[in-house]
Amino acid sequence: MALDTLKSALPDYAKDLKLNLGSVIGNSDLPKQQLWGTVLACAIASRSAKVLTELEPEARENLSPEAYTAAKAAAAVMAMNNVYYRTRHLLSDPEYGTLRAGLRMNVIGNPGVEKVDFELWSLAVSAINGCGQCLDSHEQVLRKAGVERDVIQEAFKIAAVIQAVGATLDAEGVLAGV
Repeated sequence: MALDTLKSALPDYAKDLKLNLGSVIGNSDLPKQQLWGTVLACAIASRSAKVLTELEPEARENLSPEAYTAAKAAAAVMAMNNVYYRTRHLLSDPEYGTLRAGLRMNVIGNPGVEKVDFELWSLAVSAINGCGQCLDSHEQVLRKAGVERDVIQEAFKIAAVIQAVGATLDAEGVLAGV
């Protein structure tokens, strides 16, 4: 199992990550599609080859082809949007907020899966990428659709743990000269 492989690869000082990885993925109350779409989108967003290599096969196994593609699409479009909207927000000139983005993001309107699932994956990726404006936007859409805060929190907990596991394993690889 991919989780066991990742947990065993983590150093002893990262025991909390081992426990959290098992908890947020292994004991999640999210429906299978929401869980594994979140896992896949976050594994991609983590930019950790080790994390993606380990988690992708299980995500593919647990997702329909449409959901698998949509989770990858969420990671892709949010990689663009998070940079754009975070930058626009961080610039001190408010006029950038009045300009048309002019970036294609059609997949958000027609992701090929339930809109709530795609929004949840987009929120999780936005947490990893640190875009407050995108986080607020996706959280508001989810809340208006009736998604409870604990479900939303579950998604960004998954994001936090996957990101931390990737950063730790990548750092260990560098320190070991791998």
